[in-house]
Amino acid sequence: MKKSIFFFVLFTAITCLWAQSVRDNANPAGENPLPLRRVVILTSGLSYYEHSGTVNGALNIELPFRINAVNDALKSLVINDPASANPSITYQSENTLYQTLISLGVNLSDNPDFATILSRLRGAEVEILSPTSYTGRIVGIEYRTFSGSGFMHTLEPWLLLNTDAGFRQFNLKDVSSISFKDSAIEQDLNRALDLIAASRNVSSRQLMLNLPGTTRRNVTISYVIPSPVWKVSYRLDLGVARPLFQGWAIVDNDSDTDWENVQLSLVAGRPTSFIQELYPPYYVMRPVLPLAIAGAAQAQTHERSFMPSPLMARPEAQLMREMYVMEMEDSAAFDNSMRPRAATSIMAGGTIETAQGTDAGGQFEFTIKNPVTLRRHMSAMLPLVESPIDGNKLLIYSGTGTHPRLGAEITNTTGMKLPAGPITVYDGGVYAGDALIEFWNENEKRLISFGEDLSVTASTSDTNTTEVSTVTVSGGVMIINRNRTFIKTYTFINSGSDSKTLVTEHNITAQTTLVSPAAAEQTPTQYRFNVTLPGNRQTLLTVREQRPISERIMLLPMRTDTLLSYTTNQEIPANVRQALTRAAELRRAVDTAEAAVREIEAQRTRLVADQDRIRRNLEAAGNQTQQGQEFLRRLVALDSEIDAAAASLVTANDNVRTAREAFERYLNGLNL
Repeated sequence: MKKSIFFFVLFTAITCLWAQSVRDNANPAGENPLPLRRVVILTSGLSYYEHSGTVNGALNIELPFRINAVNDALKSLVINDPASANPSITYQSENTLYQTLISLGVNLSDNPDFATILSRLRGAEVEILSPTSYTGRIVGIEYRTFSGSGFMHTLEPWLLLNTDAGFRQFNLKDVSSISFKDSAIEQDLNRALDLIAASRNVSSRQLMLNLPGTTRRNVTISYVIPSPVWKVSYRLDLGVARPLFQGWAIVDNDSDTDWENVQLSLVAGRPTSFIQELYPPYYVMRPVLPLAIAGAAQAQTHERSFMPSPLMARPEAQLMREMYVMEMEDSAAFDNSMRPRAATSIMAGGTIETAQGTDAGGQFEFTIKNPVTLRRHMSAMLPLVESPIDGNKLLIYSGTGTHPRLGAEITNTTGMKLPAGPITVYDGGVYAGDALIEFWNENEKRLISFGEDLSVTASTSDTNTTEVSTVTVSGGVMIINRNRTFIKTYTFINSGSDSKTLVTEHNITAQTTLVSPAAAEQTPTQYRFNVTLPGNRQTLLTVREQRPISERIMLLPMRTDTLLSYTTNQEIPANVRQALTRAAELRRAVDTAEAAVREIEAQRTRLVADQDRIRRNLEAAGNQTQQGQEFLRRLVALDSEIDAAAASLVTANDNVRTAREAFERYLNGLNL
């Protein structure tokens, strides 16, 4: 079949229409045999989709996925078909289109222009019309410079053709049509265009599910893909005797599929989730080894073998399948034990059917009561919870700012675990402010704040004191234990006439214990104190915390004056001060003995120096002169003095040793 290159676009459109016609013929009624039945949206950025329906015989169905969802779909897709023994899933890999296009005789992978296509087909036999018909083989493409108006120059492609009459050149802009004589080139061209037409949606990939069953049966297909997280917003009416609490879920259908009467569930929790790159192909690097043509074999050792466990003996793919099946069975067994609790109540005169709450392990699932219809790329607000709750209004002061916060103490009596979200507060029929709340467990009491009370002012002051609690002396070590008290004073002035209840949140000081007053409750980082503020009065709250401080003092190396300083410290008990006084006296005796040693050593040093000086003088004068005889007499006298000093030094060192032993024996024997 002859085909003009210039009809590429037309052929692409025809191919698209043909593909749509094939799909319509496969399903004449235009109905999806496995429509979407259930959607579960998680707060972790994933959604669980479930398709189910009744089919008869073999089924081939296409599931479109966005590119960013293919990895998750391949990781999580589950097929439940009791009649298909060998189901399969086929799809184009990430580089299938590119690799296939470059492998064809006509390479259209890089969107080439007309001249490039012909250049790649050098040697092919073609028939052109320019305007007369010519037949020949493509030799190549040549570009020539064309001078236009002014200084404009352009390059024009010229086709060089080898015809029966020899080489001929044709300007491609003058060629109206080109057809290939080789049917294989025509087939590759058509296949390339088919591939391009089928992949025209670059943001989507198709997974083809092949279910070769022969009977009529129920089939379910499920998978997990990324999706926007569902949000929640609450309303709280404090203007009634028992506060009314209402919650709405905000969901987004950003998929390319309409939700038609699907069962919608919303899960609050934080499951582990990750992306595994399963879609792109991976290649393992292998070593390149020389051919074993000749030569001796290389010596090699082998490790000792052992008996593998049954779990390790199974292939990895089989092991992963078995673990997944076990996980699904455990999950199904758990789901069967769930007991739903409905939360339906009346607010503002109307009845709203809210979601059903169900425990799901470490998570909580809300199931919207009625089927949901939501068009693609649309969003909706759906009723989640509505119920009276326990609560009362109060003020909250957290230690900063001039005014305490308007707030409330509320308890979750809805019977549901509620996710974090904003709360719009109403009081007296008007808007009172906005509050935030973290994940709210069943029967859990929380404080929320939504504004400032300008009729109450607050201020704080901080001081600290340190006092000795105990002193112990044992083994020459004195341990002084002190208590450092941190005092924070809160001053509140209520300029209104009504008495008010205030909760003061006091930050816990590190490594301290609360002394006074007793806290009404405690969080990981704060104490909470309930304070009543009478009208037109000032109220004080003083919080005391203590931190123990221990000081370990070695008494043996201590100097006399340091010991004496402790004997005058009135924080130290009298018996300890008295013992330290005696220790100071013994230490002074050691100091006196050491001073005597130092004095004798200094005297001996002077005598040795004089002896050395006289000896040098004797050498200079000579021992036969009168002066030399005088130097000899002085040397003899100095020797006697040095000997006497040495004897005195021995006695002085003995005195030091005796005094030090007495001092150490006394301190080591103390146990106070």
